[in-house]
Amino acid sequence: MTTASYRNLTFDEIEIGATATVSRPVTHTEVEALALVSGDVDPYHVEPGALEHSEGPASAQAVGAEAILSGLLNRRMPGPGTRIVSQNLEFRGKIRTGDTVTATVTVREKQPIGHKVTLECRVTQSGIDLVKGTVVVEAPTRRIAYDEVATPELILRHNDAFAKLLKRCESLEPVTCAVVHPCDRDSLLGPLEAAKRHLIVPVLVGPDAKIRAVAEKEGVDLSPWRIVSTEHSHAAAEAAVAMARAGEVESLMKGSLHTDELMAAIVPSATGLRTARRVSHVFIMDVPAYPRPLMVTDAAINIFPDLEAKADIVQNAIELAHVLGIEKPKVAILAAVETVNPKMQATLDAAALCKMADRGQITGGLLDGPLAFDNAISTEAARTKNIVSPVAGQADILLVPDLEAGNMVAKQLQYLAGADSAGIVLGTRVPVVLTSRADSVRTRLASTAVMALVAHAKRMPARP
Repeated sequence: MTTASYRNLTFDEIEIGATATVSRPVTHTEVEALALVSGDVDPYHVEPGALEHSEGPASAQAVGAEAILSGLLNRRMPGPGTRIVSQNLEFRGKIRTGDTVTATVTVREKQPIGHKVTLECRVTQSGIDLVKGTVVVEAPTRRIAYDEVATPELILRHNDAFAKLLKRCESLEPVTCAVVHPCDRDSLLGPLEAAKRHLIVPVLVGPDAKIRAVAEKEGVDLSPWRIVSTEHSHAAAEAAVAMARAGEVESLMKGSLHTDELMAAIVPSATGLRTARRVSHVFIMDVPAYPRPLMVTDAAINIFPDLEAKADIVQNAIELAHVLGIEKPKVAILAAVETVNPKMQATLDAAALCKMADRGQITGGLLDGPLAFDNAISTEAARTKNIVSPVAGQADILLVPDLEAGNMVAKQLQYLAGADSAGIVLGTRVPVVLTSRADSVRTRLASTAVMALVAHAKRMPARP
């Protein structure tokens, strides 16, 4: 993860003849990614790390050059707020792993109608033209600056689970969502971006002056959205929960208050959002090396759940899997070993949970355990240990022994395996998103998409 600062040039500031240039080496990861996008998977092109020119605009060479030029246009000239309208580019030569390429754009023409700018574009390697032509962009009309923007390393994924989640929401009506204490940049802009994508209709609950001060600083218009003013964060949590109880909103989203503050308002039986089911949290992980979404529960709320609590946690996760389109989710009940050991409570709970599923006390999923982590997600590991199971190696849900284990599993998948994670609180009258300051825009949108799907499912009759 690196950080960078980007500042744009507006249409009025752009001068004919102005240029911008960037040079950087091409990495092996980019070669693989561009080959995947272009369909140019000939091993003689991919293995040596070469992006060779081939016929048609979808060649890896074309995709690679477009990516480099797009980055230059959107970050430097004109910069943030730019929209590419059309392009006329000629591709030649090849790019290899480790080659340093130089992209240059030069302003050739400006058209006031539509704020169109024509730029001459070149991509060269050792002075030899790889790409030549022109690109027409719609230039921004106001100054935009992004300071310290996090730019993650490119990670290839077997299954882009979050893109599919967002796609499923495109045909749905947005759901009403109380955003609790959105008093910093991320906690305000995140839900507003979700609103822009028609995932939610936000109701901003918190101190009016603080919310408007953040909006003014970030240059966003709050006029389309309702603000419910409260004195402080505790009052915001209580007001949002009361709105959910009254049916004014269908979901809740945590803003810039501590999780404990929000949960303290949610948990009370008389005034909160509890149901007969135990409240629990589920991480939906998009793990690059795993061929399906992976749910981890509970890694955020229940510290040391007993057998009864685990049964509810499993049922919550199974019902979420149904909402996400997994008809018969496979649940791996994790422990340190895959055999029942009377001295290890996690293995005893696993065995009991499986028997509860056999007796119909847990429904809708396929349970097995105890399973060690490797047996749960690797068919090869399960085969090596002679484990015969329809769950082993292909789990959809990982039930962890306690919060500490779950937190470690989820964080290791994020920071060592490059997983993205969305999260949601279940077992409540309405779905609740617990955002984190470390969440990316992608993660926040994915969590909101999950929340929207759950809210829509609550409108429908229960499954038999």
